Amino acid sequence: MGMSYASGPSVVPLLYKTIGNALDDAAATHGERDALVMRHQGIRLTYTQLAERVTRMAAGLLALGLEPGDRVGIWSANCTEWVVTQLATAKAGMILVTINPAYNASEAEYCLRKVGCRALVVAEGFRSHDYIATILDLVPEACSVPSAALRSDRLPMLERLIVIGHSAHPGILTFADVEAGGNADVVEVLGRLDSTLQPDQPINIQFTSGTTGAPKGATLTHHNILNNGYFSALRMGLTEGDRLCIPVPLYHCFGMVLGVLCCVTTGASMIFPGATFDPGETLRCVEEERCTALHGVPTMMLAMLDHRDFAVAGLDTLRTGIMAGALCPAPLMRRVTEDMHMRDVTIGYGMTEVSPLAFQTTASDSFEQRVETVGRVHHFVEAKVVDAEGRVVPSGEPGEVLFRGYSRMLGYWDDPDQSAEAIDADGWMHSGDLGTMDEDGYLRIVGRLKDMIIRGGENIYPREIEDALLQHPAVQDAHVFGIPDEYYGEVVCAWIRRQDNGIDEEGVRAFCAASLARYKLPQHVRFVDEYPMTVTGKVQKYVMREQMMALLKENTNNHRRENDGPSGAIPDREQRIGHDRSVADRRRTDR
Repeated sequence: MGMSYASGPSVVPLLYKTIGNALDDAAATHGERDALVMRHQGIRLTYTQLAERVTRMAAGLLALGLEPGDRVGIWSANCTEWVVTQLATAKAGMILVTINPAYNASEAEYCLRKVGCRALVVAEGFRSHDYIATILDLVPEACSVPSAALRSDRLPMLERLIVIGHSAHPGILTFADVEAGGNADVVEVLGRLDSTLQPDQPINIQFTSGTTGAPKGATLTHHNILNNGYFSALRMGLTEGDRLCIPVPLYHCFGMVLGVLCCVTTGASMIFPGATFDPGETLRCVEEERCTALHGVPTMMLAMLDHRDFAVAGLDTLRTGIMAGALCPAPLMRRVTEDMHMRDVTIGYGMTEVSPLAFQTTASDSFEQRVETVGRVHHFVEAKVVDAEGRVVPSGEPGEVLFRGYSRMLGYWDDPDQSAEAIDADGWMHSGDLGTMDEDGYLRIVGRLKDMIIRGGENIYPREIEDALLQHPAVQDAHVFGIPDEYYGEVVCAWIRRQDNGIDEEGVRAFCAASLARYKLPQHVRFVDEYPMTVTGKVQKYVMREQMMALLKENTNNHRRENDGPSGAIPDREQRIGHDRSVADRRRTDR
């Protein structure tokens, strides 16, 4: 039997250039091709035009007194200015700090303070969120000083505020003013700067959730994210003739790396349907822009497939794309490949800390491989699956997935302890994910290390139960997690969205019993219409767990008031067996 280790050989060399160099190369090679289409703003730019705007903005940032290595934050939904800022900061050697548009004031303040942003590019607002009012609450000094003299007590490093839009705000520059502010002398400085910037320098800080609740700033280089965009594009088969629809958010690696940089490195066109995901707008975008590729998490694909306009949408130009962020059930994959015409769609897996993809399927992989696995390791990346002692496990056995290679982050910004916890002494990045690797190197994710359920001493992997549930025709999707139990320590809980009412709670258990050991059967089942989600479409199992525990506690209290006795949280059969039997005895019975 082989061991759970794989490395990604390649006949295609790594790119060793800065993002600014890559954009200049794209403009020289694909100058008059569409580079950027931002439909909700009515903006279309060729690669030549995009490169010109990026150069102007980079020069404008330098003219403000910002320098290479300075951190520049951006707080906005998808827009042209976001892409220009991403590429302009890279061209000027500055570090772009991406801030989640859904963050509230305290979260945004934490990010800005943590990395010491000297400038912030901010939208006026989005939906009900007034970003300008939020920022002025944090730095009220902006209202009483010129934009060039901002000094804040709460954010002492923050010196420049730049608004996306044309409205005047006290103490805040407009994006257009900055873009127009770089004169010929500054552009010349920018040109000389180009030869001094190095691909291994940090260029982006992406905030990810921390175990203590405080976000951690994954620090990424030109070399990290430019190559990850390039090799992800190769797995998709993306070329200069492709038009990639990007409904995923730019603040996340999915948008800025797998979207923008996939296109810059191949000459493909980046097409944005709107400021944020809307299934109807995305369908219209694909049809009207003749898109050949589409990115999204599975919930986005499902929303488009179930949209009222789907039946009349012209999607026959689609061929490829990336689905990532969650497992893709077989029925959904079949609908995506057949009904959406995405026959070559790839499944991607990784984490922000590895830029983000480490595994990806290809068009030549079978349907089963694209549903049951996340493909094989990326070019120039190593991966292994290890046990609790750090030993590589035999093929097919579960363990934690680790990565090493060009794509691994430098570390978490100003957080050496968290960095050392995530990256071991040999340079391996610990993912916190549980997986199995077969002898051909295909990786299957079975859950999160912290999500593994330990029931009466038995390890249970939620993905195995989710896969079993998805075989039922009445189950649209399912998510499984553990909740505390006085007797077993933890028990299995399943939240299920149904296609119809063709299954009830007892039916769930009966169906699972045909393929799973009894101890793996869901003790608690809840049917829902939707799941708590992040803005990037990831299901928040910890929120589900908290809600389910609160619901069970409420039901327990109500039951006790009604019956003046135990809640009945343990199934009737368990009550009949009694509580005096040992856990070992129960485990034998459960099997």
